[in-house]
Amino acid sequence: MSEKMKNIQIPTQEYKEFILEIKSKIQNAQIKASIKVNEALLQLYWEIGSAIVEKQKTSSWGDNFLESISRDLQKEFPSVKGFSYRNMRAIKQWYLFWQQAVANLKSTQWQQAVANIFLIPWGHNLAILSKCKNIDEALFYINLTLENNYSRAVLLKEIEKNLFERKAKAITNFEYKLPKPHSQLAIETLKNPYNFDFLDLRISHDEKELEDALVENITKFLLELGAGFSYLGRQYKLKVAHDEFKIDLLFYHVKLHCYVVIELKTIDFKPEFAGKLNFYISAVDAQIKSKEDNPTIGILICKSKNDTVVEYSLKDINKPIGVSEYELTTILPENLKSSLPTIEEIEAELGDIR
Repeated sequence: MSEKMKNIQIPTQEYKEFILEIKSKIQNAQIKASIKVNEALLQLYWEIGSAIVEKQKTSSWGDNFLESISRDLQKEFPSVKGFSYRNMRAIKQWYLFWQQAVANLKSTQWQQAVANIFLIPWGHNLAILSKCKNIDEALFYINLTLENNYSRAVLLKEIEKNLFERKAKAITNFEYKLPKPHSQLAIETLKNPYNFDFLDLRISHDEKELEDALVENITKFLLELGAGFSYLGRQYKLKVAHDEFKIDLLFYHVKLHCYVVIELKTIDFKPEFAGKLNFYISAVDAQIKSKEDNPTIGILICKSKNDTVVEYSLKDINKPIGVSEYELTTILPENLKSSLPTIEEIEAELGDIR
């Protein structure tokens, strides 16, 4: 290399940006390649499962058939993983589940369903196969994985938290207060109940304790709310006329393109709660929402609710509101909080020492 070339100075920032661009291209290529490899593997498993099922219909080889296949394939392909007896049995079960389950689907639905099955890793497929009771639930988690790029650990956690049963189970007036398809997307965003198993609260906790705990665990709270929620603040101040009002929690939903007002109640739902939330939504629409934003929605999360009372309360409300419950799995003993000193008590004690 000549002395002249050695002395060439590479602009640091420009070079870094160029390397990042190349790195991004390489990563994208790797992702595409891994997707193709995974798709080819699952196509192979599907064909193996189909061949096994069809052969067992016409042969009398007995229950040891899968063990024999496993042993012979491992012998023929010693460097290839996936031919253990356990995996061969899973391949057969996986094929039967989807082959029988999609029999009643229209051809276009079936084609899309199969295409999506092949897009997620085999480990994810096994998790869904072992945990899901029916095709609707299985398809829900497949689509959820694709939309959010879930790892298998996160997917299993969502299944264990029974997300399928809780999704879109809140009572709302979205169908009547929001245009389609925005209304359906908003409905699918809500859950009932919300699972706050990441909080440690007393049985008789108040709204401030609940709000404090959720904000302290905002990352976990956002995960429970679901994809698309962006946290903007707590006790968000709004000034109407000469009075000041505070929203418990304010979010923006990047998929729905709208503000989301969340009010927390640690008691049973009461009709007046809907009226107050309606007022907050109106204020956000008037003071914060831009022309590009969709209508603001409200979510009231309460300790419990009577569905009939909620439906009557939302019937003549002007703004889009959904009402859900929340549940806790970890409860602190009532006497624990009383045994801990408050900030005021600590400050007073320090004052005495001084």
